[in-house]
Formats: sequence, structure tokens, C-alpha cells
Amino acid sequence: MLGILGGTFDPIHYGHLRPALDVQQALRLDQIRLIPLRHPPHRESPVTLPGQRLAMIQAAVRGTPAFNVDERELNRSGKSYTLDTLRSLREELGTETPLCLLIGSDAFRGFPNWHRPGEILKLAHLVVMRRPGDAYPGLYPERITADREVLHTHPGGHILYQQVTQLGISSTRIRGLLKAGLDPRFLLPDSVLSIIRRERLYR
Repeated sequence: MLGILGGTFDPIHYGHLRPALDVQQALRLDQIRLIPLRHPPHRESPVTLPGQRLAMIQAAVRGTPAFNVDERELNRSGKSYTLDTLRSLREELGTETPLCLLIGSDAFRGFPNWHRPGEILKLAHLVVMRRPGDAYPGLYPERITADREVLHTHPGGHILYQQVTQLGISSTRIRGLLKAGLDPRFLLPDSVLSIIRRERLYR
């Protein structure tokens, strides 16, 4: 069973990595694929170049066998729609491999406004990473399951809420600290911070 976590990762930080590891361990996922987006459809374009973000993500997950970086969206032109990413993965992996799309609670609230959400749910399960105290959005009640084994036995179509570690870290805050000349240490891996300093990113 494969987990998928997309994002701009500008830069990647522990608020991305720790919840993904929580999900990987709780659901016994074989692998988490981190998929950096080139042109996200629902937010502003990344500050840094695709190659710079790719290098930071690779540095962040080095030595973590369950995490892999998938470059397919960086190599494609146009907007990075989740549906297109999942179709591409299905072409690679076949129709029967269970896919779990990891999204945060806030992103899930906006999921009905995504590009063709019904088709997304045909191609993958949704794992909603829920922090302690988050309210349940109440969307798609007929698809929600608390049985983790269902995700292993079906290729997609279900929604599972998974509690994850609460880390109030954002890429926006990290960029703001760097722009102000302040130290963002302990918010992101040292290997990522080394690249940021070497390349003088976010100044």
C-alpha cells in the first residue's frame, strides 16, 4: 500500500515529515511518496526553483527508507492537478494497488472544490491527517471508515481520519524568519537548512 503526499514543500519541514511518518507507521504503508508540485492549482507558485525544492526534499528524507521522492510533477508542464498525478500513478502501478492520498484537515474541507473530486476518490483512498482538537468536517459520510484493513483490501474509495502529531509549523513562517535574518533551526531538518544557507534561499 502506497501513501502519497503532495505539496510545494517550499521548504519542506517537520510539519510535513512527522505527520507523514505517523500515517506510514499507523497504516503500515509500504512507502510514502513525496510529490513536489511545479504549479499548484489552489495556491501561489513556489518561491524557489523546482531543482532547489527537489534537493531539499531529497536531503530531508535521506536515510528514511519508507520515504521516496517522486519527480513526476516537476517534470510536467501546466497545473499539478491531483487527478492527473493519480492517473499517472495508476498507469505505473496498475488498478489494484491500494493508494492513500494524505491530506490535512483544512485541505479536506476544501476537497469538494478540487478538480473532479469524485474521480480522485475512485483512484485512491483519502487519509485525512487530523490534529488533536480538529473538528470533523462531516463530508462524504458514506465513504468514511475507521477500519484500517479496508484500505489494504480495496484500491481506493474510502476516507479514514488518522490522528497525527500536532506541529504548528508552516513554510510561510520559515520563509519569514529567514527573510528577517532569524534562525529557523528545529523547525526543519538540519540538512535542509544547510542547503538554504548555502544557496542563500528566501532572503
